[in-house]
Amino acid sequence: MTAVTAPSPRGAPPLGEPDCPDLACGGPQTVTLFRREPLLLDSGQVLTDVRVTYHTYGEAREDATLVLHALTGNSAVHEWWPDFLGAGRPLDPERDFIVCANVLGGCAGTLSAAELGANMGAGPGGSVALTLRDLARVGRALLGALGVRRVRVIGASMGGMLAYAWLLECPDLVERAVVIGAPARHSPWAIGLNTAARSAIRAAPGGEGLAVARQIAMLSYRSPESFARTQAGQRVPSVPAITSYLEYQGEKLRARFCEQTYCTLTAAMDAFQPTDAELRAIAVPVLVVGISSDVLYPAEEVRGYVRELARGEYWELDSVHGHDAFLMDPQDLPERVGAFLRG
Repeated sequence: MTAVTAPSPRGAPPLGEPDCPDLACGGPQTVTLFRREPLLLDSGQVLTDVRVTYHTYGEAREDATLVLHALTGNSAVHEWWPDFLGAGRPLDPERDFIVCANVLGGCAGTLSAAELGANMGAGPGGSVALTLRDLARVGRALLGALGVRRVRVIGASMGGMLAYAWLLECPDLVERAVVIGAPARHSPWAIGLNTAARSAIRAAPGGEGLAVARQIAMLSYRSPESFARTQAGQRVPSVPAITSYLEYQGEKLRARFCEQTYCTLTAAMDAFQPTDAELRAIAVPVLVVGISSDVLYPAEEVRGYVRELARGEYWELDSVHGHDAFLMDPQDLPERVGAFLRG
């Protein structure tokens, strides 16, 4: 097992007061891993002293529920998934120990793509060669530091693809998994969207390209009917509502995110291409959730991977709001996921 610098049983000392005390929240916390033994990346690069920032919810124990965040998300689950976290919900701190870490190469506290790029020679807007399996290995080391020996995994969007990486990389650790709105591997359509986004970033480094990349992504995160319902008409001064919405979303991400992280993580998603044989080797129960109006990862595409899983089951969220329905219109999704996680 990879050597780590182990924190106290409850994790590393918090950086500040918990920002969600009613949820038994510990975080954000930071630990440095791979001090004595290095992390070997799939690219052949070797990393030491890998900083990881994370949140925990509930009392520490040897079994845990691991939440895997989306591309531009972070470890503060209470901020972005209130329908899932809380008493009586799928992620219940009164019953479970819940862990969510910011991914390697992200820009929310864990060792970032920009920091990695400085050592690997990646220029502005360039991607660092990371894989989703690399991210899973870092997460495994964190769980080891926290004393976790068995884990239930739940992830949506990029987190869902990362859940597949956990199932392949850590089969001895994962006892069941939930994959929401994500395929096992990217289609040419998804890769094409990411290629266009990265091209925008490289064409206009310094933030402007990142804002355009976000606009491209937002069009795939919703559906035509969703936009027809929420972004019809105009806003003062005579700007189409959809134009104003996309410009706002682009500037909002530009203010809080890193272009190098965007390029690195989307490239890692595009490169994750497990074979059908690898998927058939997954032996644990997996709940795969499709979204009826998802144009980024169409429901039929998501459902298709269930046929390759030995113990896969499929459920579909019926919503007009596209890929982002798992956040903005979850309906019965929390109840369905909670029942599955309880086994």
